Amino acid sequence: MTPLLETIDVETAPSPRAAVIWLHGLGADGHDFEPIVPEMQLPADPPIRFVFPHAPMRPVAVNNGMVMRAWYDVVISGGRRQEDEPGVRESDRQIRALIARERERGVPASAIFLFGFSQGGAMALSTGVRYPERLGGIAALSCFLPLADQIAAEASPANRDVPIFMAHGTHDPMIPLDRGAQARDHLAALDYRVEWHEYRMPHSVSAEEIADLSAWLTRLLPR
Repeated sequence: MTPLLETIDVETAPSPRAAVIWLHGLGADGHDFEPIVPEMQLPADPPIRFVFPHAPMRPVAVNNGMVMRAWYDVVISGGRRQEDEPGVRESDRQIRALIARERERGVPASAIFLFGFSQGGAMALSTGVRYPERLGGIAALSCFLPLADQIAAEASPANRDVPIFMAHGTHDPMIPLDRGAQARDHLAALDYRVEWHEYRMPHSVSAEEIADLSAWLTRLLPR
């Protein structure tokens, strides 16, 4: 049985009927996006539980082996940053365990959303398209698609029509815009519904992006 990651839970009201599992980026932790919840100005109904997990501590090769919170290791291969497949697979299991906990708490899979930024966004995409039950949606911010060449074989039919919100900064020095666009195009070629947004920003989030994300989520929330 996969042990549950430590999380920070924020409920917009008692008895949540929807859940957002929001995955942070490399070196951050679950507190990173916690302050954004009130900024989203979401409707009072339905109540939503935001779940902000802490990624495991692990050495990261691209950062000289420094131990930090990371969803997977990152190495340089052929002059390009490359994700560590065993780490991606392990984090996939841990995210699925968090989804299972939300279902045990009474939130159906169709009202569970996977959000993530950078590494967290990569994992939201990777797990979301593979998850065997239809989710509410996937939001992938400033990221790319890990293990992209395996998606066609491993994607779940249940999430072939899942709404996907992707956003990227035009001046991102960490994950260039074209890498995010490649992920978008790869998913679109497999007939996924991707809503794409670009913002004049570096590897970060902006108020305009959060407003767009909030509007997208509001449209998809259960009534």
